[in-house]
Amino acid sequence: MATLPNPLPKLTTDPTGSALGLHLPPGSLVDATVDGPWHEPLLWLADDMAAPGNWAALEAARRNAGLLPVVLEVGDRHGGPDVWDLLPGDMSYPGDHDAEEVLADLWDECAADDEEWPGLADTPASTSASDDPDTVAAEIADTLLEAGGGPLKDPRLALVPARRSADIPAAIGWTGPANHENDTARLCAVLRSWEERFGIRVVALGFDHLLVSVAVPPTTLAEAEAVAAEHFAFCPDNILQSSDPTLHAYAERRLLNQPAWHFWWD
Repeated sequence: MATLPNPLPKLTTDPTGSALGLHLPPGSLVDATVDGPWHEPLLWLADDMAAPGNWAALEAARRNAGLLPVVLEVGDRHGGPDVWDLLPGDMSYPGDHDAEEVLADLWDECAADDEEWPGLADTPASTSASDDPDTVAAEIADTLLEAGGGPLKDPRLALVPARRSADIPAAIGWTGPANHENDTARLCAVLRSWEERFGIRVVALGFDHLLVSVAVPPTTLAEAEAVAAEHFAFCPDNILQSSDPTLHAYAERRLLNQPAWHFWWD
């Protein structure tokens, strides 16, 4: 697998990114990992709290430089990505994994012995020409950032060099799901599959939680229940440690016609 060129080092001497066709606000490059500084920057992080409109303002970074936006929570007790347990060297490549095989393996680890893996959910039958995933991602980001970030404490916009939005967690070596899956790239393979079937985009990351926008959510309870099985394998804490402890309840309340999915690993 060929490694994509990383444009972030250019920001060392060109902090606004003008040579890349960008107009970045003040920010800094992050290369900190558990094992010490990485050989190149993992991400660019804005200095100031993100606000509605900031995500759309970074569209040129995605289009011109291959830098993908994501909102990072830096104000909770875990701090920001410079002190997270990032392990980029321990990550495999998402494209080397099959999403259904990953989910089936994780299902077998978490489900009851008599529950067989039901297989991947189909793409929802109801779609709209207006369901552009990047437009929906910008809208979800703006909604999230209203009133000072909503549930996120000190949200900051970041840019990550990655092939696609689904790869962002593995690209920075994010270890939020470590108690469930050590190789985040395996979960990114699932995110890739969700990109293709549901138009998801990775919108926000915290130390141990992830939020994605969903351009094509399930619109029937049957569709939602099929997706709920995938969510259980992907992040069992979403169901087991929630007020919706069954797949039916989770599907009805958290997935049906919902434009965003949130995951949290204990």
